[in-house]
Amino acid sequence: MKTHLYQSTQTNSLLYGTRPLMKIRIGKPFLLIAALVIAAAPSFSQDRSGSLTPLQFAIEHQRTRLSSADTEERRDAVTRLGAMRHPAASRAVLPGLQDAESIVRATSIGAVLLLPPEESAPSLLRLLSDKDVLVRREAAYALGKIKSQTAVPLLIDLLRFDKVDEVRGAAAVALGAIGNEAAVIPLLGVLTGQAAQLKKQKAKPEQNPFVLRSAARALGQIGTRASVPVLIAALENEQSEDDLRREAAIALGRIGDQTALPSLRNAMTARDPHLASAADVAIKSILRTSQ
Repeated sequence: MKTHLYQSTQTNSLLYGTRPLMKIRIGKPFLLIAALVIAAAPSFSQDRSGSLTPLQFAIEHQRTRLSSADTEERRDAVTRLGAMRHPAASRAVLPGLQDAESIVRATSIGAVLLLPPEESAPSLLRLLSDKDVLVRREAAYALGKIKSQTAVPLLIDLLRFDKVDEVRGAAAVALGAIGNEAAVIPLLGVLTGQAAQLKKQKAKPEQNPFVLRSAARALGQIGTRASVPVLIAALENEQSEDDLRREAAIALGRIGDQTALPSLRNAMTARDPHLASAADVAIKSILRTSQ
């Protein structure tokens, strides 16, 4: 029994580099067997497949789960691929953008953002006409994040014609992030009430606060001086919500046109302290830019 214990100890030292408790004599056949065991042991730098890296193995495992009949398993696979924060994992998610279930499509959108825009944009563009509100909204946000210039015409259509407020707001946010001046007139139309909300119907004033705020913010991000008169009007309109007036003040500060200074100074006496503060910051920004 003792001999077996010592032999086991010696084997451990050969396999894992530990020192035996005491030296013993072992025959050559035993050493040969131990050497064969060591040679057959898998390398710690490889996974069980013997050819894939651990990352590749994990991606392939989740890719297989994307073929599951269970919606929640597919959604979970997309989530895990996105959490890897690697382009190869994001590339594996692309089929999820065409999944039959909207929750999988929507979850896939955020997971493909690590891909170069030329890879992700074509699939995301198709989702702007998706029947599901969540999918259209998330696709709009994503196209803004990757600053897809090719998405601008479709995002403008969403801003003008989509029936859902949150989708139109997402389109405005995306257009501001992209910064293309082609969006200026449609965004101004939102603030002036001249943007048609439904095809073949008369234009009516935009009522949704989120859409209005997003349009004002986007105009400031784009930064063209053509927006200044409409933003001043929005700032001076005391019937408007304070949040909209505040976004107008911030946008005017970003654009930096001195013609906005009188209106901004008046806004510093507003009852809303946040609006007064935004006006103060905007004034300082304009004066600093003009120096």
